[in-house]
Amino acid sequence: MSDSGFDLDLGDPRQAGVFFVTHADIAPLAAALRKAGQLTRRIDLHGCADKQDLLSRIAAALEMPDGWGVNWDSLLDALRDLSWLPAPAHALFFDEAVHLRNADEESFDILLEVLEDAAADWADAGQPFWAFLVLPDEEFEEGHRAE
Repeated sequence: MSDSGFDLDLGDPRQAGVFFVTHADIAPLAAALRKAGQLTRRIDLHGCADKQDLLSRIAAALEMPDGWGVNWDSLLDALRDLSWLPAPAHALFFDEAVHLRNADEESFDILLEVLEDAAADWADAGQPFWAFLVLPDEEFEEGHRAE
């Protein structure tokens, strides 16, 4: 088990990707990621009801450069770049992701695809990119959190 409490090598881009976690997982993961020199950002999705609200929250949390397109393609392009947030690796925490999933399942599913595509591109470049979506404890079977 690693410092984060998960059987993940947080420095290994091949292990990076999109994971569902609980609220209790955030602090140890964030601490381990920061200890490894990785940039972490939290995006609060409490009350997030649709794509536009989601993209706005992501843009604010990531301090997106002026002129980004505010659409799925532009989000993926931005996540593949992140040059304005230089770091050896990046980790995004999406707090209260259940709100978006319950309000706009299509946008939730597209977000997962975008995050997975970004993680794959970063892995090809040899850098970890992590996305942790926080869901309620009751949605997890004991012992199966980060998968």
